[in-house]
Amino acid sequence: EIHSDWREVIANGVKQKNLPISLSSPNTSHEDSDDCGAIILGMEEKRPNWDKIGASMNNVRTKTLIKDADVVVVRFGDKYRQWNAAFDAGYAAALGKSIITLHPPGISHMLKEVNASASVVCEDASQVVDTLAYVIDGTLPDTPRDGDDFVPIADRLGAGNPNP
Repeated sequence: EIHSDWREVIANGVKQKNLPISLSSPNTSHEDSDDCGAIILGMEEKRPNWDKIGASMNNVRTKTLIKDADVVVVRFGDKYRQWNAAFDAGYAAALGKSIITLHPPGISHMLKEVNASASVVCEDASQVVDTLAYVIDGTLPDTPRDGDDFVPIADRLGAGNPNP
């Protein structure tokens, strides 16, 4: 999803927390992504051919990035249909990659199969950063997501035994 600043929020959070992460992404310039094949190989007369050569070049890039990734973050927005994102999530799942999905709660139902393959489902980019920090060095945010409403599991269900 290239229509919001979610990548910048994650990049800034990773930098702020000094996490040892190298971030990569598909080409986020819609025009460059559409025109890469024609710019490199020459223009095509018909739109389907133009789209095919650009999509093929983007496919090489995206497949390579996913294969090289330890964790794949896939963002779905509620304004556009992100067929590419769904395909990328499926490809990452087929490769056995750890997947973090990121999307507003209002589209959870339509993403239930994608989310079932994800290790973590986040609603905002800061949750992705906090997840990465926890996975890498075990640190948790200073304040729980639910604030004062948070109750530790041991207080809710009893220490050591989930069915006291």
